Amino acid sequence: MITQKKLTGEERRLQLLQMLKETDHPITGSELADKANVSRQAIVGDIALLKAKNEPIMATSKGYIYLNQTDTAPIFKKTIACRHLPEDVERELNLMVDHGVTIRDVQVEHPVFGHLAASIMVSTRKEVKQFIERIARSKASYLSELTCGRHLHTLTSASEAALKEVEDRLRKAGFLDET
Repeated sequence: MITQKKLTGEERRLQLLQMLKETDHPITGSELADKANVSRQAIVGDIALLKAKNEPIMATSKGYIYLNQTDTAPIFKKTIACRHLPEDVERELNLMVDHGVTIRDVQVEHPVFGHLAASIMVSTRKEVKQFIERIARSKASYLSELTCGRHLHTLTSASEAALKEVEDRLRKAGFLDET
């Protein structure tokens, strides 16, 4: 859907919303910018305005996604506290996705900046590998490095038992922070 004429901001936001609703995978800000014939920064602003109107758009490390809230399957959610070294991140994430859960985010409590959170949205080993590779390519640090390895993850699953199993496995691996 390439824009031929200059759209108003409101028309462009409706177009972006439609693009996000029509796909089930994340779309990067650059892709949206190309399709709307505007800068990526304009897209960031448009997404912020759409979210302010309570549109369920999530920014992930892979792009923007519209959260379809019409699904009827129950989703169970759990926040767990973990602590480990940066070299254990891939092992920790794989341990969780191997039990059929989605790792929605990582959160830390920074002594100066307060609550910091970042979307991860990984559900498979392939997505974990891509996430780890993006961190390595960008030479970015993990949020948990700001807090000596302490961090929280929000997990979701269609099974409450899977969330319990993940918690047990994290405990056995020494990743669960129970202090």
